[in-house]
Parts: sequence; C-alpha cells; structure tokens
Amino acid sequence: MATGWNFHELYLWHETGNAAQFFQPSLTIEPGEHAENAATKRRFRNLMEVSGLTERLSKVASVAVSEDDLALFHDRDYIRRIKTLSDERGGDASYLTPFGHGSYEIACLAAGGTAAVMDAVLSGDIDNGYALVRPPGHHAERAQGLGFCLFGNVPVAILKNRAKHGFERVATVDWDVHHGNGTQAAFYADPSVLTISIHQDGLYPPDSGFHKERGEGKGEGYNINVPLPAGCGHGAYMSVFERVVLPALTRYKPDLIVVPSGFDASAADPLGRMMLHSGSYREMTRLLMQAADNLCGGRLMMSHEGGYSAAYVPYCGLAVMEQLSGIRTDIDDPFLPVFEAYAGQPLQPHQAAAIARAEELVAVSDSGCE
Repeated sequence: MATGWNFHELYLWHETGNAAQFFQPSLTIEPGEHAENAATKRRFRNLMEVSGLTERLSKVASVAVSEDDLALFHDRDYIRRIKTLSDERGGDASYLTPFGHGSYEIACLAAGGTAAVMDAVLSGDIDNGYALVRPPGHHAERAQGLGFCLFGNVPVAILKNRAKHGFERVATVDWDVHHGNGTQAAFYADPSVLTISIHQDGLYPPDSGFHKERGEGKGEGYNINVPLPAGCGHGAYMSVFERVVLPALTRYKPDLIVVPSGFDASAADPLGRMMLHSGSYREMTRLLMQAADNLCGGRLMMSHEGGYSAAYVPYCGLAVMEQLSGIRTDIDDPFLPVFEAYAGQPLQPHQAAAIARAEELVAVSDSGCE
C-alpha cells in the first residue's frame, strides 16, 4: 500500500496575527494568539517525523493552483481582492478571517497540495493520501472567505481534477466539528458530488448545517447534514457512520471519497464540545478505507481542516496516518485512556434521535443515488 503525504513549510507561514481566540485585540480584549495558528499543524508534522512514519510515505509535492483554477469555484473579483490585500499588508477575507502579507500565495499552495494528492490517488500513483495544508478551506464560499478559510481547497481540487480525470461521482465526508458550508455551497445543485457533513449542531456557521439543506435542482438529495448535539463521543460517531455515512456511500457508489479532515471534534478542542479521541479517528478512517475498497478501488484522500488543540491534534492525526498506511509506530497516545474513560462516550438516547433524523435523509435520497 502506498500512502501519500503532502506538507510544505510555507503552510506554517500563513499569518493570522494576534487575537483573543479569534477576536481582534482592543482596549478591552488583551492580545493573544489566534486560534488558527501554525502550532497544531507543526506539532502534527513533528510527531509524524519523530514516529518515523513520514519517511515511509510517498511524498506528494505542492504545486500552487492558478487564478483560473481558483475561478472554477470562486468569484474572480474575490480572488483578486485577496491577492491585492496579500500583496500589501494583508487584511480580512470576511468577518474574523485575517491573513497577512503573502497569504494569497500560501493559500494557492494549500489548494494545490490538496489537488496534487487527489491527482496522485486518481492517477494510481498512491492508494490514498493526506494533505496537511494551511490555511483550511471548508468554510470558504464563492465570493468570501469565512471561518479562517480563504479558498475552498477541496472544491477547487475536485473541480480541477474532474476536468483532468473526468470522473463521474465523488463523495465528501466532512468530520470537522464545524459545518462544511463552503463545500456544501460549491456542489449544492450538482449531483456528481455527494456532500456529507457531521458537525456540532448550531456551532459554526450558526445559520447552516440543518437537515433541511438537502441540495437543490438536480442536486436535491445529494447533500446530507448530520447536526449532532454537543457532548457526542465515540459511540455517537460510530452510529453516524453505521446508519448514515456508510449506507449513503454504498447507495451513491462514488469514484473517489474525499475527507475534509478536522480534528476539532476531539475531547481536548477549545472550539468544539465533542468527545472524540484518536481511537475514534482511527476507526472512522478504517471504515472509510473499507468503503473505498468496496466502492471505488480504495481511492480515498484527506485534506486538513480545523483542530485547535496543539497538544492533541498530533495524536489524532498520527492515528489517521497509521490507519491509512497500515503502519503502526511505537508512539502511544497518552490521552487515550483518559478520554476513553469519559462518561457519556457510549451512544445516548437523545443522540440516537438526532442521528435517526439524518438516517431518514439517506432513505429519501435512495432513489436518486441508485
């Protein structure tokens, strides 16, 4: 098995400035560090190096996407505004999405890293792969950045590779704790992309991610949201996969499975209120690999999104990479026994009720996905 790995030092140079989590400093807000900073990705990369796993993976080089590539999804006026601000001193892509000088080029490189891993999977150069990119992308919309995201890494990669490879169906399974509104918007009327988002209900964006958002036009039935109540743990997420994700993928029969991979549903994350641990991410990866083997020749790739615990993201990421590659390292997750023992890890009745509502969407979409 060949597993691809994409990382570039410049991803860490994307500058989000000082903030109190995400609010800009003022006379009443003391300066601190922005939540979307380089530490989580750097420490993920560092643990990969220390484990020895990186050297056993197939390196996938980053090649920046062009303005024309970005324009497959984004409005050109928006693209040029970000470039102009980036060439100067930086700015804000929208509310609470700051960036610094040079971030345009870095964001193009991040979208290019995602596209390159996807291309390598589709070309058969690797079996699966992971793009550890920054800035993230799943909140970015056509004409605005949002939620720390400048450009839609996954939508741009899908549209660019569809033009090259001509695949008919791709499915996205977004397990970031926040709703993948940008990916949803990109393909809302497009039946050639099935978008599934598993997220904390009403967290971010607070006005999206509802069951009723099912797609429109020819795309109706091809968008599935699974908004979960805060406090869900391993049992709830395993139930989501068993009752929603895997049945939807089986009915849809994609040519490729793509994961916008955020680790902010972990028990240690400051911007989410879920209770997953590295074992949860390992098992979700195993289930998606199994689905990919059965449905699309094993073609599976992931692009990094959120995750804001510098201490814990690396262990979740390493678990995913070990599962993708089939290589277990000597690194143990010291947090795992603590988080596994949390009360409420098993599926709770109110969580099952929320999952049942999403399960109904798969049944409704069944005729369209055959």
